[in-house]
Amino acid sequence: MSKKVTPYKNSELGKKEQVTQMFDTISTNYDGLNRVISFGIDVKWRKRVVAILKTKKPDTILDIATGTGDLAINLTKTGASKIIGLDISPGMLAVGKKKIEEKKLNNTIEMVVGDSEKLPFEENTFDAVTVAFGVRNFENLEIGLSEIFRVLKVGGTLVVLETSVPTKSPYKQGYGLYTKHVLPRIGRMFSKDNSAYEYLSESAAVFPHGKDFNNILQKIGFIDIENKPQTFGVASIYVATK
Repeated sequence: MSKKVTPYKNSELGKKEQVTQMFDTISTNYDGLNRVISFGIDVKWRKRVVAILKTKKPDTILDIATGTGDLAINLTKTGASKIIGLDISPGMLAVGKKKIEEKKLNNTIEMVVGDSEKLPFEENTFDAVTVAFGVRNFENLEIGLSEIFRVLKVGGTLVVLETSVPTKSPYKQGYGLYTKHVLPRIGRMFSKDNSAYEYLSESAAVFPHGKDFNNILQKIGFIDIENKPQTFGVASIYVATK
């Protein structure tokens, strides 16, 4: 299991409450932050998630840790008739709802405040579940993944997009320098909440990526697990079936 990292080290709140507070605080700057810290490559990664699911032709999709709805909006290109974006942060969802209204996608996308570890849905509800840059924020990773397994239909697909750490030189060294020294400085340009951006870096560094994450998915009960490293290994797309 991954080492526990929290946004605010001196806070008496649990990780879940801290993550909610952090994302509420940075919600208005989050989209701009994503574009800058990934040099815009996160847009390409999300498109690859959509391309993977488009071949599955899902009718219903749950996008967990939907944030401001970037992936949920892109997922409309799969042809799904219903997409639910769930997030623990009301602030992030408020930004997302505005984007969805502007794009006139209210009939397709519904934004819901909810806990990824206590999903408010029946078993076998969704054809697909997606999580982009969110599983490392789960307070209990295995509980969150078990909940995803529960609400997926048999034969349904899970697609996770998450940061990972490159294993080959010189990308490994470059990634370390970037996340330790450059990323926090970029964060300070976007927000006074410096702890938030340090957390984003630290949580990515300790997350069990690659084979370790594959093994956890297998333990939960997923099959046909694939790990697709992206951009020299700085991110990974995991695909699994119930």
